[in-house]
Amino acid sequence: MDQIADYKFRRWLGEGNHGNYYLAETPPRLALDVDLVVVKVLDGATSNDGFRRATRELRVFASIESPYLVTLFDAGQDGNSFFYAMEHFPMGSLAAPSRALERPEVLRAVTDAARAAHALHEAGVAHRDIKPDNIELHEGGAKLSDLGMAQLLTPGLTVTGMGPIDSVEYIDPVLISGGRASRATDIWSLGVVIHRAITGRGVYGELPSDDPLLALRRVLGSKPVLDPSLSPPEAELVNACLAAEPGDRPPTAEDVAKRLEELDIDS
Repeated sequence: MDQIADYKFRRWLGEGNHGNYYLAETPPRLALDVDLVVVKVLDGATSNDGFRRATRELRVFASIESPYLVTLFDAGQDGNSFFYAMEHFPMGSLAAPSRALERPEVLRAVTDAARAAHALHEAGVAHRDIKPDNIELHEGGAKLSDLGMAQLLTPGLTVTGMGPIDSVEYIDPVLISGGRASRATDIWSLGVVIHRAITGRGVYGELPSDDPLLALRRVLGSKPVLDPSLSPPEAELVNACLAAEPGDRPPTAEDVAKRLEELDIDS
């Protein structure tokens, strides 16, 4: 694929949940002062209902004024393919940074992601897919990108169909059991992100990348285990986010952000 609608692709950037990312030339009609944008093209055919659902939620996302959310420039349907265009981040993501990050930079990135999640929650939107791949880096911190569009476009999508198996690590068991996305489920995801960002390890160990069902069984059949390298304040925060009962977790993502700032001060 070398183009969708009036977006000419420079190169393929990678694959995400049910879609591919491309670096594209900015179409003149957008009248932006940037030459390049990132375009995500969702896999498979999109029904008209799915397109309307996704467009409606993207409009809400785009309407939220927050310095911690990636700017969305455009969304559309070309044939049966749904796509959207957003900011390009040359520094990469928290999962794949373009350079080694210092601890304060890592904590700032997750803090900014928590504040982005809070902005979404205050507007009545759950992100549903908070993970290091969706925390985009810039020199001043980070921005949160990529709402869980796969679930919007494909109602009833199973957990094993939500995307790459490494995403399962960040999904609240409440969602895996059929519960609804909420502030609390996003806060669970933030807890797992904090753990991996600080320790470099997952709370379920390293999940098998070649066996989705085995990975899912491990997530459902075991409790999260915290790495012993976490300091007591770090472990306390992660444990709070991963509380089995959603009501026992921090009440808002802003509370998580403030506690992360305290960790940064103490480090």
